[in-house]
Amino acid sequence: MTYTEASMDALRTVGDELADATVATLFERGEVGKFNTLMRYVSTVGAPLPDGLPDVAREYLQQTAAPPPWVDWGEMEKARLFFTDNNVHISTALSFASMPACYVVPHVARLLSATHSLKYPSKRMAETGQFTVYLMRPDAFEAGSRFVPAAQKVRLLHAAIRHHLRREDRWDVAALGTPICQEDMIGGQMLFSLLVLDSLHRLGIHMSTEGAEAYFYAWRVVGAMLGVDQAASPATLQDARRFLDLYMVRHMGPSPEGAELTRQLIDLYEEVVPGTFFDPVVSALVRYLIGDTCADWLDVPRTPWDTVVKAAPHLLGVLERLEDRAPMAAWALDRIGHLTTVFELSSLTRGRVMHYAIPDELKKDYGVTSSVPVNRRWTPPPPTVG
Repeated sequence: MTYTEASMDALRTVGDELADATVATLFERGEVGKFNTLMRYVSTVGAPLPDGLPDVAREYLQQTAAPPPWVDWGEMEKARLFFTDNNVHISTALSFASMPACYVVPHVARLLSATHSLKYPSKRMAETGQFTVYLMRPDAFEAGSRFVPAAQKVRLLHAAIRHHLRREDRWDVAALGTPICQEDMIGGQMLFSLLVLDSLHRLGIHMSTEGAEAYFYAWRVVGAMLGVDQAASPATLQDARRFLDLYMVRHMGPSPEGAELTRQLIDLYEEVVPGTFFDPVVSALVRYLIGDTCADWLDVPRTPWDTVVKAAPHLLGVLERLEDRAPMAAWALDRIGHLTTVFELSSLTRGRVMHYAIPDELKKDYGVTSSVPVNRRWTPPPPTVG
């Protein structure tokens, strides 16, 4: 697939027609509060929709209750095994590479800063972590699963942010395009898939080609369920590289909002890390995974740990060799990985379930202006820009 400045500009004008229409009608009829209250009871696949749910919401939930018909369930199972085998590394990449990469796109950082969650970074990170954990469970799409309702709510949350920013004239559509437009949604899909794989490679994680491609495929399914137009979205890792390179070159740069969000992320994870001695590891990991230029734009502090963190691939390589040669070691490391992910998520959520409610309003004080086969080891597609 070929991506050009013109094709990317066209994607900036498009939102999510279905979710946007649903949210607009809910606000028009004054039914947002009722929807949020009743949707707290809709958290699992197969749960009956509550009485009193607004008709437009009921229609939306019924229309989006199933994954796209083209899903290859064999690939999804490979993705789940890949996640199980690499869950700690994936969590690390999401937290210390994908999220800061979002912040290095100034208009995305401003958009994130426009929501109430700016004051509650743990909520934002918990929602991301919880969503990913839901996705990678073996029963993600079966009765009793929490993933599909979470995806439905996140899609409406994005539509609500678009609604508020346009209605309150707090977004320069002429200069920035539609808020949370298709270009940015596809960009986010790439940051949570390809950039995670890039980060695992940088950490020295041994990934098979099959596992990497399956993980990327799973995020294509997620993107479709979140309203991302998969006809415009990269279908291969090579196309993903072309899109992400062009997207970042078009938009990345420093911003005060990006630096503030990054500081909040670092502070948050320093609280999760026991004690204070290892606190600088958080900044060092961010700098190592996103590079010095982006880290400097985000005011990521330099620490004595910057050099130490560069040895991470060697340490992880030792652990992987141990895992490959000893089945009990593999089981133990996978179990430790699972427990570490659960601990991190519980620390962020404080034991609560995140409900992804539609915000009644945005911040008033922050206006926005302008285990799979290992026969072929995966390596990232080469850069296509610069």
